[in-house]
Amino acid sequence: MPDDHRLAAITASHAAELLNHLRRGQACNGQTLGALGDAHANTLILDLLHAARPDDGFLSEESAPDPARLAKRRVWIIDPLDGTREYGETGRDDWAVHVALTEDGAPTACAVALPALSRVYSTADLPKLAPPPPGRLKILVSRTRPPELAARVAARLDAELVPMGSAGAKAMAVLRGQAHAYLHAGGMNEWDTCAPVGVALAAGLHASRIDGSPCVFNQPGVSMPDLLICRPELADALLAAIAAEAGQDTATD
Repeated sequence: MPDDHRLAAITASHAAELLNHLRRGQACNGQTLGALGDAHANTLILDLLHAARPDDGFLSEESAPDPARLAKRRVWIIDPLDGTREYGETGRDDWAVHVALTEDGAPTACAVALPALSRVYSTADLPKLAPPPPGRLKILVSRTRPPELAARVAARLDAELVPMGSAGAKAMAVLRGQAHAYLHAGGMNEWDTCAPVGVALAAGLHASRIDGSPCVFNQPGVSMPDLLICRPELADALLAAIAAEAGQDTATD
């Protein structure tokens, strides 16, 4: 029986293989392909985790929430296909699989698979933090919902905003040295953020809410309103810029 870290990585890898197979073999695309991938990957992941850890709690984007999870210390939080829109678009690689175990609200054993790149980043085999990219500060933002706050932070820091799909893809792009930071302030959910936060923290990145407080998971409400993942040496400057710009919002309310 694999330990929790290896189980997360193996499960994400199997889901990645399934999603790649579906994407190659289906004549459909767009929303139809995305819905198909979500459903099949969700079933596979939950079957594997239920079989290996039947006493744990589970929270998945594609399954009805079970309130019993709130009484459990150990809860798996899953996004079987993060970046459904990108998965349905030919040629895009910014979509991911998220598998994360939380213990007492903190992510512990986590994996983010990038199936189109044949990569799995996990706490089972921690990747090295790559050097930062050259040139201007690069901040990754949502491809479809870039927050207005990010534009103001970028202007304050003379940074470049880079749109990309999937929270997992953006977080791993920071880890791989493709960008300096990932900023989101438009509202997400726990399954969007849990595995990316767990892998990012384990690899030495900064990961927090945009006020600097830690991300806490397995809460009664599944919303995670905002997120900052960045290189650790940039955390103070980014949090200060965010606070200054967010303060302007408060002053004008």
